Amino acid sequence: MIDAGTVRRIVRVAELSPDDVVIEVGPGLGSLTLALLPSAAHVVAVEIDPVLAAQLPITAADRDAGGDLTVVNADAMKVTLDDLSGHVPTALVANLPYNVAVPVVLHLLEALPSLRKGLVMVQLEVADRLAAGPGSKVYGVPSVKAAWYADVRRAGPVGRTVFWPVPNVDSGLVSLTRHDPPPTSATREEVFEVVDAAFAQRRKTLRAALSTWAGTAADAERALRAAGVDPSTRGEQLDVHAFARIAEQRP
Repeated sequence: MIDAGTVRRIVRVAELSPDDVVIEVGPGLGSLTLALLPSAAHVVAVEIDPVLAAQLPITAADRDAGGDLTVVNADAMKVTLDDLSGHVPTALVANLPYNVAVPVVLHLLEALPSLRKGLVMVQLEVADRLAAGPGSKVYGVPSVKAAWYADVRRAGPVGRTVFWPVPNVDSGLVSLTRHDPPPTSATREEVFEVVDAAFAQRRKTLRAALSTWAGTAADAERALRAAGVDPSTRGEQLDVHAFARIAEQRP
């Protein structure tokens, strides 16, 4: 990312407070990191590349960026609170690697319950999917799973020319605000299993799509009716609360 205006915009839209501890994923050469440092109490940058991870503190010192920085050389898909050198992040701000953006967001929301908010840059189509609501053509597994953890909304487009080299895809900002998961006796894993099954065959009705999950189509229908869901409904019509109710009714 080479456009300073876009970097400043990301920091502004993230609405950080002076006591926020920010986790940044994939800082690379540090253009966003340098802008985050003066705006937060601490920045924890998770970088998988050991060469880039070693260089980032040097860059921050050379640029006299101020603020407190910790660089963690780790895979963001596997990082836990124990890896963050005692820092407890409250905000996620990152230009995410597009090929792993969704699993990284979902992993961090699960592994770091201290995260209260986030602003991530992702491929535009991914931004649309994450923020989609029931009934949308792009509503699917990422939409429902993200909604388990947070209110998710689009926070604006990002043009291709802010990057070098210029990518072949457009980008978008996604804002996340943590909320409590749906009140349910089912576990997150149980709810997500229903979600995965429902969208594995999204053209099918839920009676058919959940037949293997429930045991038979008849069992699926009974579970759906007990959850207050029409068995002829398709997965893209349900919100996360409905999926939680279905998970509670597994035979």
